[in-house]
Amino acid sequence: MALTTAAQSRSSFDLKSASLPVVAVLLKTTDAAQFVADLAERVADAPGFFDNDPVLIDLAPVREAEAPIDFAAIAAALREHNTLPVAVRGGSPDQMEAARTAGLAAAPDAPPARAEAPAPVQEVVREVIREVEVVREVPMPGPGTVVVDKPLRSGQQVYARGADLVVMAVVSFGAEVIADGNIHVYAPLRGRAIAGARGNTEARIFSTCLEPQLVSIAGIYRTTETELPAEVRGKPAQVRLEGEKLLIEPLA
Repeated sequence: MALTTAAQSRSSFDLKSASLPVVAVLLKTTDAAQFVADLAERVADAPGFFDNDPVLIDLAPVREAEAPIDFAAIAAALREHNTLPVAVRGGSPDQMEAARTAGLAAAPDAPPARAEAPAPVQEVVREVIREVEVVREVPMPGPGTVVVDKPLRSGQQVYARGADLVVMAVVSFGAEVIADGNIHVYAPLRGRAIAGARGNTEARIFSTCLEPQLVSIAGIYRTTETELPAEVRGKPAQVRLEGEKLLIEPLA
């Protein structure tokens, strides 16, 4: 026992669980060339969107496909566009083995998604689906509200786990606010705001001055490289989800 304790005391590292942000890419084709072309087109619409984000490739839509998947080509294309492909999930045994051979880890399958009612057509600038997990957590004893009363500068991030988030000061360009519930920003919102981060489709984003880089609810997000309409740009407004469409509306 003494030897074991001494060995442990000399250990140069500890092992702990960790939670990281991850982008989930839902693969809908086994044609790697088509994926590479479509990815290049999508990234061209939002240059600089990816910032060395870890990527999880979800194979559920192609699980029954018989054609092989060139995971090496897909991973190379993702790396070329500033992402870090690390894992796959949801594939058939053969697909998962091929992914492992290409250096990708096997991740647990995602829980089944809740069915959504068909949504009426709404005009939007652009929308992309993204899954977001925790980067930095604000300690919480349970459901409630997290209040931040200091400005958030570029590079800073706050996550309200299982709670709403209220920010009383400016969220600067390059900052990020995330909540499992609603987000209220009683100041200019210029960075990224991600509400309903764990799938709450009823979550909303409110700001007294809406001019964000990105807004997202339950994994559906919209960038504002194309200017927002005058009735909401820089004014009090809310963002909500209707079906799979993000609606941005002025606050009365």
